[in-house]
Amino acid sequence: MHITGGCHCGAIRYQAEIDPQRVSICHCTDCQRLTGSAYRITAPARPESFTLTSGEPRGYAKYGDSGGLSRQFFCPNCGSPLYRTDGEGGAIGIRVGSIDQRQELVPRKQIWCRSALPGVENIETLPRFEGED
Repeated sequence: MHITGGCHCGAIRYQAEIDPQRVSICHCTDCQRLTGSAYRITAPARPESFTLTSGEPRGYAKYGDSGGLSRQFFCPNCGSPLYRTDGEGGAIGIRVGSIDQRQELVPRKQIWCRSALPGVENIETLPRFEGED
């Protein structure tokens, strides 16, 4: 699937090819801190299919919960998380919230569930509103 995306302020844009069947939710503590939320949803892309079309993200490297090197990239203007790489030429993990076609993407699996926050397992019973209550 061809996707496009970018940061919240529009300074950075990208395009890539992804397999929508490989979209996943990660509950690790690093993803919780990096999103400021309960989990992160990621769509993997091969490095050769990913192209920055405008702007230059900022990045830093950290060893993740798995023990592997994780390079995180974000917009230096608005701070939007955009993608990660493993620093070894492996898949690029694109942050689904930054993808223009995110409405078409459904997570197919969850990982690092031992770190999942209480209450994220079943939100169907919570009251729903079309806007802010």
